[in-house]
Amino acid sequence: MTAVSNATPLIALDAVVIDSETTGLDPAKARLVELAAVRIAAGRLDLERPFRRLVRPGEPIPASASAIHGIDDAAVAEAPAFAAVWPELQDYIGGVVVIGHTLGFDLAVLRHECARAGLPWSRPRSLDTRLLAQVVEPDLAGFTLEQLAAWLGIAVEGRHSAQGDAVTTARIFLAMLPKLREGQIRTLAEAEQACRALTDVLDEQHRAGWVEPVAAPARADAERLFRRIDSYPYRHRIRDLMSAPPKFIDAGATLATALATLMRERCSSLYVRTSGGDAVSRPDDTGIVTERDILRAVAEHGAAALDLPASRFMSRPLATVPADAYVYRAIGRMSRMRIRHLGVTDEAGHVIGALSQRDLLRLRAQEAVSLGDEIDQAPDVPELGRAWAKLPQVAAGLISEDVAGRDIAGVISRELGALTRRAAILAERRMRDAGRGTPPCGYALAVLGSAGRGESLLALDQDNALVFAEGAPDGPEDRWFAALAEHIADILHEVGVPYCKGGVMAKNPQWRGSLATWRERIAGWIRRTRPEDLLSVDIFFDLRGVHGDAGLAASLWHEGYAAARGQAAFAKLLADSAGALRPGLGLFGNFKTEQGRIDLKMTGLFGVVTAARVLAVCHHVLERSTPARLAGIRALGLGAASDLEALDQAQATFLDLMVGQQIADIDSGRPATNTVAVKGLPGRERDRLRAALEAVRHLDALTRDLLFKG
Repeated sequence: MTAVSNATPLIALDAVVIDSETTGLDPAKARLVELAAVRIAAGRLDLERPFRRLVRPGEPIPASASAIHGIDDAAVAEAPAFAAVWPELQDYIGGVVVIGHTLGFDLAVLRHECARAGLPWSRPRSLDTRLLAQVVEPDLAGFTLEQLAAWLGIAVEGRHSAQGDAVTTARIFLAMLPKLREGQIRTLAEAEQACRALTDVLDEQHRAGWVEPVAAPARADAERLFRRIDSYPYRHRIRDLMSAPPKFIDAGATLATALATLMRERCSSLYVRTSGGDAVSRPDDTGIVTERDILRAVAEHGAAALDLPASRFMSRPLATVPADAYVYRAIGRMSRMRIRHLGVTDEAGHVIGALSQRDLLRLRAQEAVSLGDEIDQAPDVPELGRAWAKLPQVAAGLISEDVAGRDIAGVISRELGALTRRAAILAERRMRDAGRGTPPCGYALAVLGSAGRGESLLALDQDNALVFAEGAPDGPEDRWFAALAEHIADILHEVGVPYCKGGVMAKNPQWRGSLATWRERIAGWIRRTRPEDLLSVDIFFDLRGVHGDAGLAASLWHEGYAAARGQAAFAKLLADSAGALRPGLGLFGNFKTEQGRIDLKMTGLFGVVTAARVLAVCHHVLERSTPARLAGIRALGLGAASDLEALDQAQATFLDLMVGQQIADIDSGRPATNTVAVKGLPGRERDRLRAALEAVRHLDALTRDLLFKG
């Protein structure tokens, strides 16, 4: 069981479902006669280790109560008292979320029993299936356990026994998850917030003496694990630390040659090229031999080992990490694999550098560094959701360490790419299990938009595309990949990355195709003359491969840029298709808000991103991130450097404010959005925001001017 996170998806929740049987219905007077509980682990009901205890109430059980639950004085004569049972139940719960049906009654009874026994009472974090059902379907005729079971098609067994009712409640909770997800309630905090909105029901329960069943702990308690984070691994990328170029030897080289090379180059490992020649190396064709490998070989074979081929003692394939990944990913990977060296690869998957544990000795982040590898190794969807739920906590910890919003966005984007990759791997498994076999040809899955640019925040949805090596539209290859993409989209949606409202997903034909199909598609875009024919096309130019054949994705991205080079009219249509920027400031410099909030995506960030993208596309600046694109435009001598610098600073401001607000909203159970509460901003931040919005006032005119220069 893991620590409870506000952002934990309900499908990945660790919980204990409890139920009790008592001597009466007044929680202040009722005494326990039976307690039962079952576990939900990562969204699955575990019936292997149930908890059930009869409890001696210390007073006669009324016949009216026995008639309901079948427990009489004789049944509990040898049972332990509550004081002996309570520690066992606490150990069973273990700090996870408690779920129950009309749970406030059970909690009130437990609280009073603790008071009678002189035991400390600590209110658990909890959810009530009765309240959740009313959130999902407020017009049901009633919300009893039987009525909810009938609504959801669940068989009721052992009614009015604590264990039977606990099992039924658990099944009701799991059956409601898809319905909650359809109502945009995906996380624990969102479920709590939705239940707290049922004020009439909660008031009625309060008057009856029940404990409030949906109170959440303070943010500091929920995030203790990530309170202090060494932020260096989240600020710097692998390329900042790697050794390049890597040192290679041929597969036939002896161990003596390898040792001499290590000493001459003053390094701790060598790569062994197994494919021959001087061609670029890929991880599958590359081995690694380290100082320790040589020492072990000599210890085992003596001096004769030095005359043996180094390839005999190498490890293969080479474990790698991308050059543009953040350092925390290397720390997590080395820790999980228990290795000291990693190869570093470029976008096409070629080995371009080396990274050793020595490079990372001073970079000891705490447990949060495991996030990346938890995503990479998640065996199923609930575990993937559990890992993904840590992201807001990591972001909150980074903010507390004064890490810039731009760097936090880079971490979020990297993990969204990793999440998408893992979803694809799980989707491939589903295809095999369904008898659909393996991919019919090579393919690449790519993320688009903010994830491709490295600028994602926590209010995100799916933007992805798929390119495969060969096959016609609606041909056998296309149909196979359509089914795969459907699984990918479903998995991401379940985990907490919702379907794209604009349909920019590989499951839709316009965002999937062979390389030849994509070439025709891109050529058709260039020929278009109306902006409405290019809706969402702009984010194609942010494309970044995250799974499969990296070369296919890189090739497609480069070909798209080459086709659009110098096409100012096309770039202008892209800008027009994105729509006009919404003014964020009024005539006298006041913020234009709705219900106290300003949408910083539509009033600022969107415009900066669009301008940088279309200018990069037109002037062939081969970059993805907005700052790099603006720097590239500035390097070409286009426009005033001060204007472009102001846009760069504006984007940084928007990201800082948006990620901070999103973390606060997620913590309170409010879905993350792109709006920021202006009133709560300190004066300095309000000044920064005003300056940023001023910088984008005339962005449309600036963009048009720079498109036709050069």
